[in-house]
Parts: sequence; C-alpha cells; structure tokens
Amino acid sequence: MTDDPAQRTPREAPGSIPPDRAHVLAEQRNERTRSLHTMSVDEIARAIHDEDRRMLDAFELALPELTALIEAAEPGFAAGGRLIYLGAGTSGRLGVLDASEAPPTFQVEPGRIVGIIAGGDAALRRSSEHKEDEPEGALPELQALALTPSDTVIGLAAGGTTPFVRGAMAIAKRVCPNCLTAMLSCSPTEKPPGCDRLVVIPTGPEVLTGSTRMKAGTATKLALNMISTTLMVRSGRVYQNLMVDLRASNDKLRDRAARIVAELTGLDRPGSLELLDLAGGGVKAAVVMHRLGVDRADAEKRLSAAGGRLDRVIDP
Repeated sequence: MTDDPAQRTPREAPGSIPPDRAHVLAEQRNERTRSLHTMSVDEIARAIHDEDRRMLDAFELALPELTALIEAAEPGFAAGGRLIYLGAGTSGRLGVLDASEAPPTFQVEPGRIVGIIAGGDAALRRSSEHKEDEPEGALPELQALALTPSDTVIGLAAGGTTPFVRGAMAIAKRVCPNCLTAMLSCSPTEKPPGCDRLVVIPTGPEVLTGSTRMKAGTATKLALNMISTTLMVRSGRVYQNLMVDLRASNDKLRDRAARIVAELTGLDRPGSLELLDLAGGGVKAAVVMHRLGVDRADAEKRLSAAGGRLDRVIDP
C-alpha cells in the first residue's frame, strides 16, 4: 500500500470497508465439499456432477417466473424491440456470448440482441471486476442504445448484489420509463429499484466456495438459452424444430442448411445443395421454391408478405 494518500486507490482508502456478502447464498460454504482438497479426481468429478444435478432442481423452481419474463418480453420483441443483457464477470460474458450467437443461428438482425459487460469488450478476456462496483457504470451504454418501450433489459448477477447490474435497472427506467426490466440472480435477493421482474434460480453454495462460474454460471447459461431460443421460435425463425433462418455462409452451415432443405423437400443431398445455391443460400427461400414451384424472387416476396414465417407460406 502506498503512503501517499493522493495515490491510493478506492480499495486502499482509509475506512473503505467492502459490503459484507456472507448472507449471499452463492457465497456460502458447501458442507458437502468441505474436504475438496483431499478428494481424488473421481471424487471431485462426482462432487461437481452431483452439485450440477442439484442446480437443475433449483432451475425447476425458477421456471414459472422465467416463463413469465419471456411472455412479458415477447410482444416487444415481436414488434421489433431488442433483448439487452447486462452483467459483470462471468454473468456479463455469458450475456455477450448468447447475444453473439443469435445472428448466425437465427439470422436475427445485428443489434436485436445486445450484450453489455462491465468494463467493455476488453473484460471478455481480461478480468475487470472492479468495474462491477459502479452503480452508474452502465449509463453510457444504455444511453447510446436509445431504449424504446419495446426493449427488454435483463440484468445478470449471480449473487444479486452487483452494483453495476442493480444500478442499471434504475438507469434503464430513467432512459425509457416504459421499457421492460428484469434481473436474473442465482441467490435470493431484493428486487432493485427500477426492476420490473426478478427471477431467482437458487443454485446454492458452489463446490468451490464463491466460484459462481460453476453452478450459477451454468444456470445462467441455461436461462439465456431458454430466453433467446424461445423468442426466436415465437417470432417465426424456426419451423418444426429446424433453424430455417439459417444462411449457408461457410462449409459447416452449408452442410446443415442442405440437410434442412433435404428434410423439408425430400430432395437428395446434391439436389438440396443445388437448390440452396439457386436460393442464394437461404433455407426458407429454397423450401418455398421447391414446395410452391416458384423462383427465388417470388419465394422471397411471399416470405416477406408472411412476416418471414415459413409456416404461413407452405402450410395449408
């Protein structure tokens, strides 16, 4: 610690005492793993696996509130609104991950699903945990987004105490009073000011005390998968259980797209690939072209008139 008061960081300032988070469920010790350091590889692996099973039971408890959140977000998203994740550390990285995977999977327009992490993109690779202590830290990003009433802002905080996330709820309401706000936590916590909905997945103490990248992180990833995938399905970007909004932009996606086209048209692989090329790589256009016997322009026109929903074009 420096002796020059002017050079001291906030952590070193005299009288600076961090909040006591001993009450936070995800920070408490797990009685089942107190002897973790003495366990064999097999015992450690089984202990982690057993705790992951318990996490799924906790997820079941949160399912009604999580479902209600998705139902509340659906009208705004269907109207062109955005889904905005916001978090710090592991939670923030998971939000950015889910947002980044939506465009290639569902061809959702860039910017429809947004991930904000405390400390900015640099925090994706380097720890910036001190940024999570700033209640007003999300202000620049949320102002820049120009929130609308159709947008949904979801804060992600494993312990439910992160100032960056809790403060963002109030900021979002200041920027746009009628946007939907929610916070996802893996520990029981009070709803922060400005938060419309609170979803708690009580994952309990971690195998390694306080390491919320484990059960809490897994539960958060499951919740984000559920939120984004459900909204994509409900907005017509899926037909049956196939990702028909896929566009073949590399070999892996071209292969997947051809298999989807074959599934929905009955064509063999060479025929599916040829049709896919004629459709400009668009799966939905390819299927409509084959099913209705039309060219690419007509297929795309029909899909546009149907709001992009394949079922409304090809199903009776």
